Amino acid sequence: MLTRIISGAVGAVMMAAVLYFHSTVVLPVAVAVMIAVMLFELLRAVKLEKCIPILCAVELCGMAMPFIYSCFYSGDDRKADGAVTLIAFAAVLFAAFIVFVTWLKKHKELRYEQVFFALAAMVLVPQAMSTMVRIERMDEENGLFLLIIGLCGAWIADTGAYFTGVALGKHKLCPEISPKKTIEGFVGGITFTGIAFAAAFSVNFGFSAGRAAAAFLIGITCAVIGTVGDLSASMVKRQIGFKDYGKIMPGHGGLMDRFDSVLFVLPTFYILTALLEELDAGLIS
Repeated sequence: MLTRIISGAVGAVMMAAVLYFHSTVVLPVAVAVMIAVMLFELLRAVKLEKCIPILCAVELCGMAMPFIYSCFYSGDDRKADGAVTLIAFAAVLFAAFIVFVTWLKKHKELRYEQVFFALAAMVLVPQAMSTMVRIERMDEENGLFLLIIGLCGAWIADTGAYFTGVALGKHKLCPEISPKKTIEGFVGGITFTGIAFAAAFSVNFGFSAGRAAAAFLIGITCAVIGTVGDLSASMVKRQIGFKDYGKIMPGHGGLMDRFDSVLFVLPTFYILTALLEELDAGLIS
């Protein structure tokens, strides 16, 4: 338990330092490092970490994404979504080409499940984690607040679900995948996240019924999506036969173990927040 607490505290301090320097190159660098570690953990899970061409292609492609978004997104000056999409797509396509060429050369050693798992990870993890940069850049004055709320979305739900489950939990949610999760905890986590989002947005931007309602809906949506992400990652580990994806955080496992639900929550939060602003819902204005 002490190891877990110390490890969590160190991780929190490092995250706080990154968030403090959020407007500098520190944020994309930190995101790139996180992506690199998470991709390595996933490739190791399917025994591809020693296949150097695939490892390099996947890692370099993934680490490039936060820098691509950082260079093209700066406050309200978004230098053409089309250019970002084109460059990101070209990077993924080139990396995928290397993966397929390697597969052709080593077709007797590599199975299609490994290859397509690597391709899926190469797309999902960098795009999801790079949303940290996009969220921070979407509003010059409130980018840090939005990033913190987006990151906390999954963790708030976990906390609410834990305490509700301990107090009221009786019915298992997915006993074969995550024995400790309960339906009562799931509902409690959703409710707690919605209330937390509504309160945070009201305090930061000022209260209005429309803003509070929109933030509440975003919160409960993120909680549901985050739970699905958490269960999906747990299911992959069970089918592979892993307890944890890594050991970089003693007592917690790997970065994938800590950020599995964040992979789904961050893009959801970004899309909903950006969509409401485009619709002039006044969520962050």
